[in-house]
Amino acid sequence: MKNKKNIIITLSIFALLLMVLIIGKMNLSVQFNKQVKELFTQSKNIFKQTFKFFKQPTEEEMKHDFLWRVYPHFPAKGMIEVFNRSYYEDIIVPTIEEKLLKEELRHRCQVINGLEQHFELSNTHALKFFLHISKEEQKQRIKERLTQPQKRWKYAKEDEAAADKWCDYIEVYDMLINKCNTHPWHIIPADKRWYRNFAVAKVLTNHLESLHLKISLII
Repeated sequence: MKNKKNIIITLSIFALLLMVLIIGKMNLSVQFNKQVKELFTQSKNIFKQTFKFFKQPTEEEMKHDFLWRVYPHFPAKGMIEVFNRSYYEDIIVPTIEEKLLKEELRHRCQVINGLEQHFELSNTHALKFFLHISKEEQKQRIKERLTQPQKRWKYAKEDEAAADKWCDYIEVYDMLINKCNTHPWHIIPADKRWYRNFAVAKVLTNHLESLHLKISLII
């Protein structure tokens, strides 16, 4: 592969999904949530993928700044790195739970803007997606997890608790889209999985084509 790029896609998931795709000049990495993992299943023979799932911060991670646990997982050259959730999660949840002072919230937004500006100055391209699942669709999916045995494993009590705070989440997402805007956001209606996949894949494909990548397929 000539002129290897960097691609990172990160997702924060609630009923609404936040996805960031970062494409770098020198490396190639992608980070995204398992819900859109199928978008890249056809790329496994082209790009090497690794996956990182960011759960609730561990005791060790809490001893460091909120980006500390993310830094080691930025991609190497020619890699596709998959993040399940992202550094945006460390703004969303603490804000909802009222664990961040206004100054701390402002600081985290500034740090993320600085990080994404660093990507840009390093000739790294950022594609950011807001995957919007409606309140009604979220309730339906939670109901299916409770009533359909094959989906029961997906259910968690936290799902319903999050649904009850719908308006709070909407407010935080709106804030993030407006304040963390070093790179523009792509707003994607995501109630229909096929359309979500199509819309994200179209944006991604168009951007990759604009980079004029030269790929040597090794079988």
